Amino acid sequence: MSNSIRSDRSLNIKEFVSTSIASIKETVGEKKVLCAMSGGVDSAVAALLVHKAIGKNLTCVFVDHGFMRKSERATVEQVFKSEFDMNLISLDREERFLQKVRGVTDPEKKRKIIGEEFIRVFEEESAKLGKMDFLCQGTIYPDIIESGSDGTALVKSHHNVGGLPENVDFEGIIEPLKELYKDEVRKVGAELGLPDEIVQRQPFPGPGLAVRVIGELTKERLDTLRAADAIFREAVEAAGVDKNVNQYFAVLTSNSSVGVTGGERTYGATIALRAVVTTDFVSAQWARLPYELLDDVSRRITNEVTGVNRVVYDVTSKPPGTIEWE
Repeated sequence: MSNSIRSDRSLNIKEFVSTSIASIKETVGEKKVLCAMSGGVDSAVAALLVHKAIGKNLTCVFVDHGFMRKSERATVEQVFKSEFDMNLISLDREERFLQKVRGVTDPEKKRKIIGEEFIRVFEEESAKLGKMDFLCQGTIYPDIIESGSDGTALVKSHHNVGGLPENVDFEGIIEPLKELYKDEVRKVGAELGLPDEIVQRQPFPGPGLAVRVIGELTKERLDTLRAADAIFREAVEAAGVDKNVNQYFAVLTSNSSVGVTGGERTYGATIALRAVVTTDFVSAQWARLPYELLDDVSRRITNEVTGVNRVVYDVTSKPPGTIEWE
């Protein structure tokens, strides 16, 4: 696939789908492919493209690394096992990943450790399944840009680009979306017949909440963020503004502050809310959410999530800030 796809914004989606399926068939033949299924739109679209090309020679593996959003694993299993005839293996590896990142606070180290551990899990699963020749990933072009590939400066490593270890036990990596932007990926997903609940899903980083919990990763801190994030996403959707915002999520900061709860002094955590409007995810503007919505979310989080006594809203565009905090 040539670089012309990136410069030509009038990408013919039908042609891209048919060309990609043909290319995957030619590359893979009768060999086996293991797909890193995160449940997000990128890996879902990549998996379905490969599935259309090689059918049952594709096995999708979903790894619950303990950094998923609330109810994420159940959603993935329901959609891909029930609605699509795919081979899907769901693995619970929360304890393993938490052990690997224990005490690590640097975001680049988090990404590298999680990226390598992902590959090791897939290699192990491949050995159990018999020979798996290729690994499929949902890498898209902004991932490559931010990882310092293609002649660009490093912004942050993505687990499926800069996070890959040098020694990967597969014949090759299949990345059918690596020259597409997010909006194009969604169009490909719609063309393939993926339901809106997958096609329009919020972008989610490979390391998951591990890079939305600033500082040390513990199950307690992750559970705190999971609860706050679910409240924010639920409120945005209930208010009907989700169609006007391209990405929105909560971050558990490393800051604690003094507060008052029930007349008593507290020293609790600070949650930051992030929402952006963008077309390509390479640049973005912070979303002007209604004050009433932000007020409701703040009250709910501080009342319902134990240990949180302050909520702030991020009004930084990209650049200079990235969409994710880490």
